[in-house]
Amino acid sequence: MPTFVYMTRCDGCGHCVDICPSDIMHIDKVNRRAYNIEPTHCWECMSCVKACPQNAIDVRGYADFSPLGHSVRVDRDEDKGTIAWSVKYRDGREKSFLSPITTKPWGSCTPNLKEVEGPTQEQRDSQYLFNEPKYIRFDEGGLHTLESNGLTLKQGVYY
Repeated sequence: MPTFVYMTRCDGCGHCVDICPSDIMHIDKVNRRAYNIEPTHCWECMSCVKACPQNAIDVRGYADFSPLGHSVRVDRDEDKGTIAWSVKYRDGREKSFLSPITTKPWGSCTPNLKEVEGPTQEQRDSQYLFNEPKYIRFDEGGLHTLESNGLTLKQGVYY
């Protein structure tokens, strides 16, 4: 489901450009609006859709997701901590999917490297990254699961 931008809603803030992992969201230098330079290279991660404060970015759904003549809207509500995906079909029916926001604020996961001791020689020789989080490392008892990391299932979502 490649993304596209509604130029009338976009204010050129650049949030989508900053977050796009495939670097295909750009700001038009003349109109000062965002656009997807190559929809076929879109990773379909929806990061730009979720990050856009103006709700200016939508997705083109595939036929197995929703039939032709539909629209998909995303509404990120920071106050409620939810993301709502709404699909409006061409016959007027509308379906909504509500999910909790599970991402953390930008920069909150990054350690302050000034306060972290440098890697030991053993860490330098290891195949792991220096500050790789413990919950994805395999050297401490094998593969970790959601439950082994203290997450519990509540209403179909792990917290």
